[in-house]
Amino acid sequence: MGQHTLPKPEAVIFDMDGTLLETEKLLIPVHRRVFETLREERLYEGETPPVEKLLGCLGMLLEDIWKQVMPDGTAEARKRADVLLLQYELEGLAEGEGELYPHVAETLRRLKEKGVKLFVASNGLEDYVKGVAIHKGIADLFDGLYSAGEYGTASKVELVSRLLKDHGIRRAWMVGDRSSDVEAGRGNGLATVGCAYAAYGRPEELDGADATIRDFRQLLDLLE
Repeated sequence: MGQHTLPKPEAVIFDMDGTLLETEKLLIPVHRRVFETLREERLYEGETPPVEKLLGCLGMLLEDIWKQVMPDGTAEARKRADVLLLQYELEGLAEGEGELYPHVAETLRRLKEKGVKLFVASNGLEDYVKGVAIHKGIADLFDGLYSAGEYGTASKVELVSRLLKDHGIRRAWMVGDRSSDVEAGRGNGLATVGCAYAAYGRPEELDGADATIRDFRQLLDLLE
């Protein structure tokens, strides 16, 4: 399907990390602190894994992330890492760390003004997803902030399916930077838009998207 033939949506559903939030700016210091604390608490003895490993796993469920980032970590260490990651992310957000990608806030406002309902569907934790939206001043633009953490879903396909059902939406776009976002859209019969501007994404992850964008404002062009 070409970029000019996307069906007009009732709603647009966004992934959070690598789509709305330039997550590496928040995660680089958080990642370091998590492993420093794990070592202090004698839950982990190895070197801090490269942060690129964590960034490469964004979009996965947390339990799968730690299997990749610290395959040698104990179940106790991974459980503690979950707690620390959220704690340090929220502290960082409260201190103003992390940034939305350029033009995100004003583009979301324009979409809302055009009568499009806006949602987030993220595999992250509930407090993190809501925390980003609140601290970055965009929470009021969304009709719903859906997270795997809140709904206990096993995949993003399932999370998006629940969102569509809850709000009675038939025509929507799924917008994200990972293969899980493309799958979530396609698995629910939605048009998919791949975001090709995240520094840590792999281009082939967006194979199969109906359109790709390199600037967030291009969503408005697709809508026209």
